[in-house]
Amino acid sequence: MAKQAPQSDPAQDAPKVGAPQRAAAGLTAVRQSLKLAHEQMGPARTLATLAKVNQQGGFDCPGCAWPEPDKPHTAEFCENGAKAVAEEATERRITRAFFAEHSVAELAGRSGYWLGQQGRLTEPMLLAEDATHYAPIGWDEAFAIIAEELEALATPDGAAFYTSGRTSNEAAFSYQLFARKLGTNNLPDCSNMCHESSGSALVETLGVGKGSVSLKDLYQADLIIVAGQNPGTNHPRMLSALERAKRAGATIVSVNPLPEAGLERFKNPQHARGLVGGGTKLTDLFLQIRLGGDLALFRALNQLILAADSGVDRDFVAEHCHGFDEFAAEAKSTDRQQVLAATGLPWEQIEQLAELVLKSKKVIVCWAMGLTQHRHSVPTIREVVNFLLLRGNMGRPGAGVCPVRGHSNVQGDRTMGIFERPAAAFLDALEREFGFEPPREHGFDAVESIRAMRDGRVKVFFAMGGNFVAATPDTEVTEAAMRQCRLTVQVSTKLNRSHLVTGRRALILPTLGRTDRDHTEAGGQFVTVEDSMGMVHSSQGRLRPPAPGILSEVAIVCRLARAVLGPADPTPWEEFATSYDTVRDRIARVVPGFADFNTRVRAPGGFALPHGPRDSRTFPTATGKANFTVNTMTAPEVPAGRLLLQTLRSHDQYNTTIYGLDDRYRGITGGRRVVLVNPLDAAELGLTEGGYVDLVSEWRDGVARRAPHFKVVHYPVARGGAAAYYPETNVLIPLDSTAEISNTPTSKAVVIRFEPDSGV
Repeated sequence: MAKQAPQSDPAQDAPKVGAPQRAAAGLTAVRQSLKLAHEQMGPARTLATLAKVNQQGGFDCPGCAWPEPDKPHTAEFCENGAKAVAEEATERRITRAFFAEHSVAELAGRSGYWLGQQGRLTEPMLLAEDATHYAPIGWDEAFAIIAEELEALATPDGAAFYTSGRTSNEAAFSYQLFARKLGTNNLPDCSNMCHESSGSALVETLGVGKGSVSLKDLYQADLIIVAGQNPGTNHPRMLSALERAKRAGATIVSVNPLPEAGLERFKNPQHARGLVGGGTKLTDLFLQIRLGGDLALFRALNQLILAADSGVDRDFVAEHCHGFDEFAAEAKSTDRQQVLAATGLPWEQIEQLAELVLKSKKVIVCWAMGLTQHRHSVPTIREVVNFLLLRGNMGRPGAGVCPVRGHSNVQGDRTMGIFERPAAAFLDALEREFGFEPPREHGFDAVESIRAMRDGRVKVFFAMGGNFVAATPDTEVTEAAMRQCRLTVQVSTKLNRSHLVTGRRALILPTLGRTDRDHTEAGGQFVTVEDSMGMVHSSQGRLRPPAPGILSEVAIVCRLARAVLGPADPTPWEEFATSYDTVRDRIARVVPGFADFNTRVRAPGGFALPHGPRDSRTFPTATGKANFTVNTMTAPEVPAGRLLLQTLRSHDQYNTTIYGLDDRYRGITGGRRVVLVNPLDAAELGLTEGGYVDLVSEWRDGVARRAPHFKVVHYPVARGGAAAYYPETNVLIPLDSTAEISNTPTSKAVVIRFEPDSGV
């Protein structure tokens, strides 16, 4: 029997602090996985459900986008994957009685953790204008309200259609088709907040905005550099791949402002040596870099490669690259003192890494938010590409770029057309297939959508999953912007903060999750997803839905489209909602790489999408070659008496979903309002360990954004930096502080000062 949800909100302002751990996973991870799963699902449901995670004929984990191996382990999931599954497959339910008991104002005072623990949503709910409580509403009435508000807009661009990365390919394709038939490209998505910088840099330099490596490449690499990433918490199954690479002879280098247990040592719970032994030491060289110093590091490595005898793969550069001479001239002029100041690393350590590079024929660079959420993120990733191109580490086995995505289908959503700046070729294909003229003007991304709501240009906000309010920057500005809308709609499986920060009217539309059985008039349906390495495979839930009448995301989109576009619209929305094969047939004719989609995705393991740089060393760029770039070396400047804050996850969360109040690997238990500070910085700033302070960010607009009541924790953070959990610290990130080109919020580079504690 599953445990009931907590009825009170536990205190989150008195965390306990112990020593950080030096290894990840092991028997403790197994115990924690099963404990939380049993609490949410009960023992029988736990065994039946976890046995289907990431298996052929089962469902794709609703957590991260790490790919499955060719032969999945019987337990092909990690601790955080088990938590994600348990949260979705929970036996707990939110009914109309819950909303009758709790007002919106009361719920808004609860923590995100408490809200998420209440269980699955079970029926559509409406918050009427001036109402204090959500009340039940029928599906047809809900769609009629949305249609009424959309039809009342002066222009289709008065609506924004947000997408979470968990949305399936079939739902995403239908969703973007509906938005464009309505007449807008306002399709912000969670990529705008995370890997947009990666896509921007890779499209410019390689012509494809995705990673170029597969799992097999990791196993064949000589050297793997993991920069700005904590796989032990954020992509735990990656540790199994790194362990296999290490045992095959690879050298692993970690570049990060914080030491992370998962990269230090991995106790693989799928093997006896991980359960009872000491596990596998993963990192051979740890470079504890200052926040934002990665561009300077890769520039220095490129300078050393250029200076070395036989350092450059001249044949590859001559045949496949453009812009080498301009890049080389800039790189050779790199100032060593500027590098040392930006990175905080000793020059000898940079030379040590360069020596490893020069003796390695096959090099992969992996990265995540630590590289993508800075002002200079796009130049940083372009410099990473320069680094790989120099020695021909592109389009050969065991080498390439590996941006590690978060949500399990965030990459697939972009492939399906969830993008505010669509390529002309994609729009042309939509026009040919569906016989309408799609809008060509660029739409709003996530940050621009907030500005548009704030300024009254967007009146209807529709979210296909996710927790937009908690995921975005400048919390107070974002919440005020949402409240300017006439209507906000959230398609969700569980309750979150975004349901409580609403427009004049608000709708909650419950939907099926990955674990739920999806049965229509045409029979059992499955959906598809694309992992972080471009593999497309099927996902089919097996559990009884949490309540009768809950619709799938595909059905919600299709019924909404018919209600808004009317009976005259020729798109067969009813067929799409009944048989997802019909959606996939249309995808096959619109999206490159999806020919014969329905047949190929039914094969075990699915299929790989084409990738020119990887497959044939062809580069669909403006020059027709891989582009070297010239990137002005820069790093954040931090005023005296301030630190540079990076926001990060605890081990008990996935994005904005909080599973618990512990961060086991960092030694934090029972709370989240902590700020990690190097002891030397703390001494200089007069910050007492265990004392409480307010964090106040500084930005050129002069607004004092405040996150109150954070416990100071002495922690081995790189000098000049600090770290604290989001979404609690999203309030500190200015809306206008974004990365050049990609417009991604600078969540890893917030200048803060410390002020006396003002209380929660």
